[in-house]
Amino acid sequence: MGRAGIFAARVGPGPHLKGFNIPGGIKPEEFDHFHELIVHQENARIGAPGYSDGIGIGLVIGIPPVIHFGPNWMKEKVVPEVLRGDKRICLSISEPGAGSDVAGITTTAVKTADGKFFIVNGVKKWITNGTFSDYFTTAVRTGSGMGGISMLLIERSEGLSTKPIKTSYAAAGTALVIMENVKVPVENLIGKEGQGFQVMMFNFNHERWAMVAQVNRASRSVLEDCLKWANQRKVFGKRLIEQPVIRFKLATMISQIEGIENWLENITYQMTQIRDYKEQSRRLAGPIGLLKYQSTRVAHHVADEACQIFGGRGITKTGMGANIEAFQRTYKFTAIYGGSEEIMADLGVRQAIKDFPNAKL
Repeated sequence: MGRAGIFAARVGPGPHLKGFNIPGGIKPEEFDHFHELIVHQENARIGAPGYSDGIGIGLVIGIPPVIHFGPNWMKEKVVPEVLRGDKRICLSISEPGAGSDVAGITTTAVKTADGKFFIVNGVKKWITNGTFSDYFTTAVRTGSGMGGISMLLIERSEGLSTKPIKTSYAAAGTALVIMENVKVPVENLIGKEGQGFQVMMFNFNHERWAMVAQVNRASRSVLEDCLKWANQRKVFGKRLIEQPVIRFKLATMISQIEGIENWLENITYQMTQIRDYKEQSRRLAGPIGLLKYQSTRVAHHVADEACQIFGGRGITKTGMGANIEAFQRTYKFTAIYGGSEEIMADLGVRQAIKDFPNAKL
């Protein structure tokens, strides 16, 4: 997948695409976020969320900080290794006591007396692809407060160990990452010391947008199965599709999924037009947060209604309802990872009121 250009395409447009044969024969310089959107949606259409995330979500969220903020040596060495598929990378931020509240991280990075290395100590948890990653794009504390967070690229080395965490989809390689006196060269700093929070915020917009693309495409696949099942399943002498209550369930699913798709493509267009990071953060961080919130609320509704339409098959891991069972078991990942629903909703409103703080009737 790396040499086929799929990994590079999942990271979005940019100079990193040079040298890769992009799917569809698209020239690297012509590749935009709409092309990337298709890649994420097709990946979700596989219908196996654990497998889909296992083969690449780590690089989707872990390599952009390196591409946009890493030093030249890192861009020249690490980026090609990861995009070719020779090495694996993951984003290492969440901790046992710090999830959506990234300012609460406690993993420390203390410089040695000669100033040449950071000594890193701490624990990261729920790190997707961490079980088999070679590189860890890691948020560490180098000082106090919001300005005391930095980002380091940590290579799997002495003192760094990982343990698998069993979740609803084990194939993603979710891990507990333990760092005990890990020696990291200061050259592995991503961005400037103390500006890790800004790096994370830049990364979150793209990560959340990609998550919406995938969860809504998965919702669409579930809807497709529901339509097919309603056409063939007979109850009380009639096909399910002939029952008004079933048609109403399908109507709510269709309208909500299409609503998310329209909003998603609207924001995707804006992403292609707003290239400046600060401007994109100001204008799109809130809308993307609200979109992520709404997309997982829709996924919740779709999972619930699909399970009702399929009955017992909707809670069976094999057979005609297998996709329904897998979806209702795993859609919650998107509602938690990358910022929980509650945090996303609050972010959206807070960003909105910045533009009219004293508005009154």
